[in-house]
Amino acid sequence: MNAVMKAPRLVRYAAGVLALASSNAWATHVTEPARWQLNLTPGVTVTSQNAYHAHMIMLWICVVIGIIVFGAMAYAMFKFRKSKGAVPDTNFTHSTVLEAIWTVVPILILIGSAIPATRMVVSQYNADHDAKPAEMTIKITGYQWMWRYQYVGQDVDFISRLDRESDRIRQAGSTPDAAAIPHYLRDVDRPLVLPADTRVRFVVTADDVIHAWWVPALGWKQDAIPGVINEAWTEVSEPGTYRGVCAELCGKDHGFMPIVVKVLPKAEYQTWLAGQKAANGETAAAVAVQ
Repeated sequence: MNAVMKAPRLVRYAAGVLALASSNAWATHVTEPARWQLNLTPGVTVTSQNAYHAHMIMLWICVVIGIIVFGAMAYAMFKFRKSKGAVPDTNFTHSTVLEAIWTVVPILILIGSAIPATRMVVSQYNADHDAKPAEMTIKITGYQWMWRYQYVGQDVDFISRLDRESDRIRQAGSTPDAAAIPHYLRDVDRPLVLPADTRVRFVVTADDVIHAWWVPALGWKQDAIPGVINEAWTEVSEPGTYRGVCAELCGKDHGFMPIVVKVLPKAEYQTWLAGQKAANGETAAAVAVQ
């Protein structure tokens, strides 16, 4: 009878474990946060994946250390408790071997983790890698409360700000319809468009106060400081739409300064770029006539 009753419980436990595993596997292919998410997502760039892997390595190292330390504590408290007749060892001094072990092992762990971490950080800030230099450059300028994107050498220059419908709803104090506006306060009127499988160099600055350009799926955040040019790079292999925010408190509308990056296959990107150049040419011609 007990065996019969335990079987469904074991099945439920197994189903729960499989569900958790499948949710983790699913999370590795998305970049948007999910309800009850317990871990980072790998993102869509080498930089973001390096950060994810470094995080997971250190997490499992900490888990092993925790099991050993708390396991030893639990064993000692259970095995040598007073109720079993244990008495304090007043003659105990110390163990040189043990002290050497718990001093050397953490040092080795720190050195072993510092070396790959340093390589990853250096790679993150090396926009013009010798093996693969940047193929295009985009200048990002932060304003209160919008972003300006300039495609250097391509004659494409535009402002990206909170989409008009989100702005209207939030200023009216209305409740947004989640079905009609799934990305309320996280969408823009003109996204930054990038080609897939292309190393893109960014130069980041600001015109008024300090901002910070941050798209989690890309795996990096860069400050936008007036009078200072900061540098970053990215290369996204998977086309899609990736969202971010200004991550530096920049004034009363700081929370309404989203970022949207749209990555297109190279052929579609070239079509988009040609359309932008044509539109800019028509605008310039109209201004000249006036």
